[in-house]
Amino acid sequence: MQAGTSNEYGAVLESGAVRFERLLSGPIERVWAYLTEADKRATWFCGGETEPHAGGQIALYFKHSQITDEPPPESHRKMNDEGALMGGTVTVWEPPHRLSFTWQGMGDPDSDVEIELTPAGDKVRLVLTHRRLATKSRMANVSSGWHLHLGLLEDQLLGQKPRGFWSRHERLMAEYAERQHEAE
Repeated sequence: MQAGTSNEYGAVLESGAVRFERLLSGPIERVWAYLTEADKRATWFCGGETEPHAGGQIALYFKHSQITDEPPPESHRKMNDEGALMGGTVTVWEPPHRLSFTWQGMGDPDSDVEIELTPAGDKVRLVLTHRRLATKSRMANVSSGWHLHLGLLEDQLLGQKPRGFWSRHERLMAEYAERQHEAE
């Protein structure tokens, strides 16, 4: 999916599930490293170690001041400045093609994330599906978050200056909430 097109948006698959697809700069092993190595993942999403096997733990340490220099809204200042630790359990570990894990934290019921990588010429197709999002507000928040974070991943892989995060967050959350409403 090309950045800047309507295909950049995640697609609602079913109630409580969203799917994103991106065509990224490869090779596949490099993209895998940005998904699984704490220092690389911290440049676009969140830090934290991943035990490299099914049944292993994944730490999700969000500290957005590491991925953007934009000031956060007051509601996200603590996570931005001090960080927030969440986690989960790796359910699939198939390097460099498939990573799945449960996501626990933020006071919400657990959800499931699946990321698949496939070669596409000199690019890599990333398909990310997040399921079991319990509420519409969680669905909008997670959808806008993945939208923004995947954009930052694209920037990292291209060696570009990271695009804005907080300046786009509230608008995207509202857009995803509206998209859900229209899909009903």
